[in-house]
Amino acid sequence: MTRPRITDPQAVPIEGTDGHLPPVAAERLLPQALREHFALSPHWQAEWPGDGRVVEARAPTEASVLVPLVQRADGVRVLLTRRTDHLHDHAGQISFPGGRRDAGDADASATALRETEEEVGLSRRHIEIIGTLATYTTITHYVVTPVVALVQPPFELTLDSFEVAEAFEVPLQFLMNPAHHRRHVFEFAGERRRFLSMPWHDGRREHFIWGATAAMLRNLYGYLQAPGRSARAR
Repeated sequence: MTRPRITDPQAVPIEGTDGHLPPVAAERLLPQALREHFALSPHWQAEWPGDGRVVEARAPTEASVLVPLVQRADGVRVLLTRRTDHLHDHAGQISFPGGRRDAGDADASATALRETEEEVGLSRRHIEIIGTLATYTTITHYVVTPVVALVQPPFELTLDSFEVAEAFEVPLQFLMNPAHHRRHVFEFAGERRRFLSMPWHDGRREHFIWGATAAMLRNLYGYLQAPGRSARAR
C-alpha cells in the first residue's frame, strides 16, 4: 500500500501556530543547563512519535540522527543539513546528519557519530553526547533515535557532496519557541496527514524545516519543558 507523497510542503495549508505555548527559557538553553536536564532524565512522552500510519510492509529498520547543538558565543545553535536534489528519498529536505544502523555499530550513538562523520565530516572529538530522545517512526518503518549532543568549535566540515548540498546553523532559541512552529494539514483521497514546519530565514534565504526534522525538534522542546526528577520530588 502506498501513501501520497507531499511534494510541495510549503503549499500545504497552515492550520495554525503554537504561539500560546511558552518558549523554553533562555537560561535553560545554556550548555550546562542542557547537560543537567538530560542528566535528570525527566519523565516525558513524545508529542510526535512518528509520521503516522506505517505503510511499508517490512520489518522496522533501526536508524539514528545526531542533533548537534553547537556552542557559539552568541548562544547554542543547531547544525542542520540540506540533502541534495537528486536523492531518491527526501531530496532537497532539511535534516539532521544520520542514517541506518550498520551491523558494526554498538548502539544508536555509534550510528549517529559514524553517519555524522561520513555526511558532514564533523569529527567525534568535537562532540559530547548528552542524551537521547524517544524514537521517531517514519511511514517507511524507519525507527529513528535522535542522539542529542553538544558540539565544541572550532571545527571544519567536509560535506559528502553526493548526499549533502549544504550545512547551516539555526539558533536553538528560535527553534524552541512554539510561536515559530506551524501546523499543516495535508488532505488527499479522504486521508488527513498533519506535519509541522519551522521556517528559518538566515538573512539571505529561507530554510523550510518540516516533517520528521521539525517533529523531532518539537519533541526536544517538550523534553526541555518537562520537569526533572528532582523538581518533581520537591
